[in-house]
Amino acid sequence: MLVLKTCLLQTDYKDLKLQFTQINLFPFCSLVTSPANQKIMYIGLSHFHSLLRWILLILLIASVVKAFMGRSGKSPFTEGDRKRTLFTLISAHIQLVLGIILYKISPVVKSATDNMGAAMKDTVLRYWAVEHISMMIIAIVLITIGHIKSKKAATDIAKFKALAVWHTIALILILISIPWPFRLVGQGRGWF
Repeated sequence: MLVLKTCLLQTDYKDLKLQFTQINLFPFCSLVTSPANQKIMYIGLSHFHSLLRWILLILLIASVVKAFMGRSGKSPFTEGDRKRTLFTLISAHIQLVLGIILYKISPVVKSATDNMGAAMKDTVLRYWAVEHISMMIIAIVLITIGHIKSKKAATDIAKFKALAVWHTIALILILISIPWPFRLVGQGRGWF
């Protein structure tokens, strides 16, 4: 009989350490209980979140470019277009899940939420505690709306138009909300 273990992520707000409870689903749970392993997990998730950003940006830019080209009515909405928008949607939602996990375990967000009044006066803390997650959630909602509207549209031009509008707005929000290395909130973070 196979015995499995699972992890339930809980944050202990008093000493910034992550607590994991074992329930029998994943055998690697005991590996993430030490503070050193928790730090490695946070760093690893941050890097994966940053890598997936590039995949999402490439898919979203390709979707927007193809949508504007397709609005002219000269090209049909193909199975490849449908798959690209679906992969864009999937990668956006994976980014959302990773972002929420990182939000819950981030020491920067933790320090901001400990004193929100002071955090709202600090540009970097406000960005990580409120602005980044809010704008990204809105962008992912817009990507989802664009996907749904294009899926329900009757004509190919209407499908492309829905994607052009909703995905362009989402792309702009994402580009504004990414902590690029040249911005104050992204200094020391690098491109990947």
